[in-house]
Amino acid sequence: MSPFHSKENNGYSDSRNGVKKVKVCKLCARKEKIDYKNIQFLSKFINDRGKILPRKATGLCEKHQKEVVRAIKTARQMALLPYVDENMR
Repeated sequence: MSPFHSKENNGYSDSRNGVKKVKVCKLCARKEKIDYKNIQFLSKFINDRGKILPRKATGLCEKHQKEVVRAIKTARQMALLPYVDENMR
């Protein structure tokens, strides 16, 4: 069996174009807690139009992406974050 198809790939995956590094969730690596009151942290996951960024753009795992989305929605309901950016109104 080739080294690319072994079960122990040390964080690398085989792709058509060669070897590609597997992304690791930023929040899993740091063991960081997600809190709806931390507006500076949550604003990293919102684009300039006020939309929530997808997993592919944020680099988060499914579990943490769902937690971030829930925290952003809670912060919006509590009027800590705007639904739409002020420049868009």
